[in-house]
Amino acid sequence: MDEDNSKPYTYKKEKRSKNPHKHISFKQRTIAHMEPFTLDVFISKRFVSASLTHRSTCRQVAVAGTNSKDVKAALMSRSDVPACLSVGRFLAERAKEADVYACTYTPRERDRFEGKIRAVVQSLIDNGIHVKLYLD
Repeated sequence: MDEDNSKPYTYKKEKRSKNPHKHISFKQRTIAHMEPFTLDVFISKRFVSASLTHRSTCRQVAVAGTNSKDVKAALMSRSDVPACLSVGRFLAERAKEADVYACTYTPRERDRFEGKIRAVVQSLIDNGIHVKLYLD
């Protein structure tokens, strides 16, 4: 048994931080206000969707996807690269209507920045939205 006699010694003790009041850097505290808009891209086998979200308020400022009626009719396929380019174009138009001209994009762990995701981001850049990429 360990010192508090609650569990046998074979169980692992939970790791505690040496400093529970860990210092948070200035950048970590201010990044949500300095770069308030983030890009989120979701690609499945059937459709593509992208949105711009405000970090502080968690509200979606602009949304575009191949499931919407206006985009659905104009496309041959809803999940290929031309569909991704059109989603980026529509998202850029809607972002400009909401007075958003810059955003950040950090890919998820499983996503690689190539192919369809790159097409969406490149289309945003080509249509006048400044995208700051954080690639690890």
